[in-house]
Amino acid sequence: MASASELDPVLTKQQRIAELAKQSPHMGFTSLAHHIDLRWLHEAYLRTRPDGAPGRGRTNDPRLQQEPAGNLRSLLERAKSGTYHAPPVRRVHIPKGTGPETRPIGIPTFEDKVLQRAVVMVLEAVYEQDFRPCSYGFRPGRSAHQALDSLWRQTMGMRGGWVVEVDIRKFFDTLDHAHLRDLLGSGYAMGCCCD
Repeated sequence: MASASELDPVLTKQQRIAELAKQSPHMGFTSLAHHIDLRWLHEAYLRTRPDGAPGRGRTNDPRLQQEPAGNLRSLLERAKSGTYHAPPVRRVHIPKGTGPETRPIGIPTFEDKVLQRAVVMVLEAVYEQDFRPCSYGFRPGRSAHQALDSLWRQTMGMRGGWVVEVDIRKFFDTLDHAHLRDLLGSGYAMGCCCD
């Protein structure tokens, strides 16, 4: 009987990329785009919610959903040739907490969501190796509920102490992005206090 990885070429590729990243953590990957082929893009299509919030024009383009094979092939060709240009996102302001403030978010088109998912599938295989077990943000198989559970268990294990919630107003609006890149480049941001 064949294993799941033998049956699923996308999963097999992801496992190979992950193994290479784990074996050579200091190696720089100079090109990963060649991993995205039609099967990979189709898997990304299957993992993208077709009923999610629509992008610009307030409708999800039904062509990709009605004829996925041909339209995915077109999307792949445009992405590989460098002629794909992401359409403008729809800007929406959602309430931030209970006050009158809102938080702007951008909603891409369905086609763009599919291509983004394909890229995420490649990058997750590479970078998942670098995260510590205590990291929960935007990781496959991890959730905010698991993070809260871990925090609760660690807090109860300390048998006392303080929990402080801090909301730094418009932090990323005022952050020096050059400083952030330096910080991320140093590897310091991967640190964690759960050892």
